[in-house]
Amino acid sequence: MTTKLSVCTHDLPTSDISRIIEMAWEDRTPFEAIETLYGLNESAVIKLMRSEMKPSSFKMWRQRMGGRKTKHKQLRSPDVLRAYCATQYKPR
Repeated sequence: MTTKLSVCTHDLPTSDISRIIEMAWEDRTPFEAIETLYGLNESAVIKLMRSEMKPSSFKMWRQRMGGRKTKHKQLRSPDVLRAYCATQYKPR
């Protein structure tokens, strides 16, 4: 098993940390998309979420993400070719 080095989260701007948290909460955004965009693997995202959230919110997030097929690219249906909902980024 190979381990990947992850980007140190204190090197990230606040706006990137906020976006990573948002992506982690999204049901259809796989951890691989976060890794591609920000260089944080799943365990680094978990550490970031633990450090940035209240303990109760982190616990709720972990329960929600546990076993969710859409959060891991290998478990997703091959029919899903995108990482987000088409209506997710509406103009404001």
